[in-house]
Amino acid sequence: MGDGQTQADVLQLALQHAVADLGGLGGMVHLRIPGDSRPLHLAATGGLPRKLAQEWETLGWQDDTPPVRALRDGTLVWLPTTDPQVYAFPADTGIVGVPLLAAEGSSLGVLSVVTLHGVPSVAQRGFLEALARWVCERLAHPAPATGSLGPAWWNAEHLAGPRLQQAREAVRIGHWDQNLRTGEVVYDEATMTILGIDPETFDGRVDTVVRLVHPDDLPRVVAAVEQAIRQRGEYAAEYRLCRPDGTVVWIQARAQVVLGEDGEPARFVGTVWDTTQKRAALDSVAHSLLHMSDGFLTVDADWRIEFVNLHAERLLGPSQQLFGRVLWDVPGAEVPDLEDRCRQAAAAGTPTSFDVQWPTNRRWYRLRLVPSPDGVTVYLTDVTEKRLADEQREAAQRAAAQRTTYIGRLNAALAEAVAVSDVVDTVAERVLPLFGATGLFVELVDGESLRVAGSAGYSQEFLDNYPDRISLSDHSPFADAVHHRAPQYLISRREFRDRYPHVADLAFSGGKHAWVYLPMIASGGPVGCLVISFSKPRRFSEEDRALLTALSGLVAQALERARLYDAEHTRAQELQRGLLPLVLPSLPAVTTAAHYVPATEGLEIGGDWYDVIPLSAERVALVIGDVMGHGLSEAATMGRLRTAVHTLAGLELPPDELLSHLNDLVSDLGDEFYATCLYAVYDPTDRVCTIVRAGHPPPALVQPDGTVHFPQLPQNPPLGAATPPFETVELTLPEGSLLVLYTDGLVESAFRDIDTGMAHLADMLTTVQMSDAGGLDATIADRDADARRLDQLCTALASTLLSAKEQTTDDTAMLVARTHALAAGDVACWELPEAPVAAGQARDHIRHQLTDWHLDDLLWTTELIASELVGNVIRHARGPTRLRLIRCRSLICEVTDGSLTTPHIRRALETDEGGRGLQLIAALSQRWGTRYTSDGKCIWTEQLLP
Repeated sequence: MGDGQTQADVLQLALQHAVADLGGLGGMVHLRIPGDSRPLHLAATGGLPRKLAQEWETLGWQDDTPPVRALRDGTLVWLPTTDPQVYAFPADTGIVGVPLLAAEGSSLGVLSVVTLHGVPSVAQRGFLEALARWVCERLAHPAPATGSLGPAWWNAEHLAGPRLQQAREAVRIGHWDQNLRTGEVVYDEATMTILGIDPETFDGRVDTVVRLVHPDDLPRVVAAVEQAIRQRGEYAAEYRLCRPDGTVVWIQARAQVVLGEDGEPARFVGTVWDTTQKRAALDSVAHSLLHMSDGFLTVDADWRIEFVNLHAERLLGPSQQLFGRVLWDVPGAEVPDLEDRCRQAAAAGTPTSFDVQWPTNRRWYRLRLVPSPDGVTVYLTDVTEKRLADEQREAAQRAAAQRTTYIGRLNAALAEAVAVSDVVDTVAERVLPLFGATGLFVELVDGESLRVAGSAGYSQEFLDNYPDRISLSDHSPFADAVHHRAPQYLISRREFRDRYPHVADLAFSGGKHAWVYLPMIASGGPVGCLVISFSKPRRFSEEDRALLTALSGLVAQALERARLYDAEHTRAQELQRGLLPLVLPSLPAVTTAAHYVPATEGLEIGGDWYDVIPLSAERVALVIGDVMGHGLSEAATMGRLRTAVHTLAGLELPPDELLSHLNDLVSDLGDEFYATCLYAVYDPTDRVCTIVRAGHPPPALVQPDGTVHFPQLPQNPPLGAATPPFETVELTLPEGSLLVLYTDGLVESAFRDIDTGMAHLADMLTTVQMSDAGGLDATIADRDADARRLDQLCTALASTLLSAKEQTTDDTAMLVARTHALAAGDVACWELPEAPVAAGQARDHIRHQLTDWHLDDLLWTTELIASELVGNVIRHARGPTRLRLIRCRSLICEVTDGSLTTPHIRRALETDEGGRGLQLIAALSQRWGTRYTSDGKCIWTEQLLP
């Protein structure tokens, strides 16, 4: 349907296609006359009984017909015929009308088709609506032609009389009615014109027309007629007709069998139209198809070849040998699964294409199968070069995508690498397999030389003989890569020796045969040199070189970050080691071991600390604490608190008072600083442990029988948020008990709550083998062995409760202490009267006790010290007065009274009668001091044992 049609051409083509597509008996076009009481006037008809055309020549609004309803509703309408027998129509006949709507919404008329098979399908309805839009577009812009409908074609005057007849005749669709029993046939004028029969000489017999059918087509036509009568269905055939005037035309005939009263076929009612022009067009197309560059063939419903073009002949063979043969049975077309794929395409009913490799020439062809009502059309397009180009392009795209993905993954892995060793391991794991490499060296710039930062794929013997540093002033591939900032590719040993003969033997001793030296540049300067080596000679493509260059940049940036981290990490570790005790003191009262585990994320330094502080009378203070937070600031705060605890412990303050002073210190640091702390003082003379805590987890106590429990301690708030006083608890510990102090990092994390962690800790401690080491009389070897066992316990607790797979931002401290008790024979105590005779009694007690202890060398000094201390009590303090001697690492002499007055050393003048007693005590003892008790104070002295 090209441009340039007249109105008559438009109506003819539209009506012809509408009837043909729906398989109808005929059709008509009504045009609307505005303002007329009967607005629809018949403008074109084809294939309809004359009686129907006359009755429907004009239609008014009151007529309940499909054209009127379609005009009124503005949409497609189908109605069954009310009395089909009047027009000799089959039983399921109906009429569908589609309005011709102009662009502005007004109606130009209605196109109607008499259908045979009920309501049109969705596809048929869509076709009619599209056809109606096309008619409206063409009628709005018609081409001028003599004898065609003029611009005022919708005027009633032009639609009357000869004009109406001209429009009817313009649409070359005829109607015919044949009596199957008598052979009589009735043709309308259009049919007579199509067949080329003179109405005046036609005898009305169907045999007369049958004789006009082309002899080659007659068998097919007769077979179609017989099949329609036998099946009592529809007849359809396209054939050549030899007109009486000698011309040959192609016609398309359709009819429906009408049954008589006896139920047997009685009549044919059908349509006919001229398809000569269509056939001519098809012949032109066939000529084009014959010489087209792609292979083209058609097969019928049984897959027998009907047509092949020249290109298809070159693949399948001469056409004379192909016609009538099944496609997949043709020699040379033995394509695997061709039959199954063809049948699947036909069953789907939609065009399908797939690629096959032709067995004769091994080239690739794309077979496109297009199903049609009578068979399948097959196109064969040579796609060998296209597939090759596509494969190359896809391979390049895959390679590029793989490189992009690989670089992304490597970049992500390098981002997680923290230390230089991590970067080396990541490169060895991810880069070497990509290129099939077997060796790796990472050299970092250090002044005017390169030092080895890591390696992989080399024997230990080679590494032992490899120099730790390589000078950048030497002629070597390292120096050339760094100085020129360009990779050095050495594809074989021969090339290596030709270019670098002085270092070739060293390189060859590693067992490699090809090398690439990549400079690592970051922040505008050289970081080092990355050496990748291969076990066999190897050439490097442009893609390899581009990827290696990109990778060297990523590794350089990662190494620069790692070097900064290593330096910061080293400083942090040195700071942490400086803030924590370097070694724990060896004390008679306890055997201790401690462990510090830094955080696994961020800077490995924090605010957890522990301490073991010797006190007077062989007592010991066990301290553990945690400054909330993580980093340098918290570590500095921890150092200040640890120093403060040492100072306050040296003043012999009770545990609750010590935490009160510590709380003031933390409060003075600001509102953002908080800390937890547990402070315990163990006295080996009575095995009493006094404990106070501020926001800290309770200690775990392991009894000598192996039972584990967590003592119930008052939960004071953390330091910095607490309000003194702090509550303390006194526990009497059996000889050989194990006291486990820890920070919350050991038992609490993002993966478990603190209760679960404490339960796990208790389970671990139940498996501890309690030591058989004795008390204070145990040998040094026994104490050392017990200390090693306690250290192993700390390591086991850390490795079990702090899984390496669990990344944490909190550090952890542990302090484990096994308690010992002083033997009863090493402690002597006496009550003294509040009278001057107390000094004499004290000397007598000391004389006898030291004689029993075989410490005669300390008799005189100890008597003098005790006499002076007791005399001060009598003169300046009040009772009760008590004297105690303790034999341990030193000889300890204590005098206790009920006064809170603290003695102070002062410089006595030459004229003073007193004031020199404490100076005498300080001179005679190793050290001395004062501590407060619950009911007074105690002045103590220590003397070294002989």
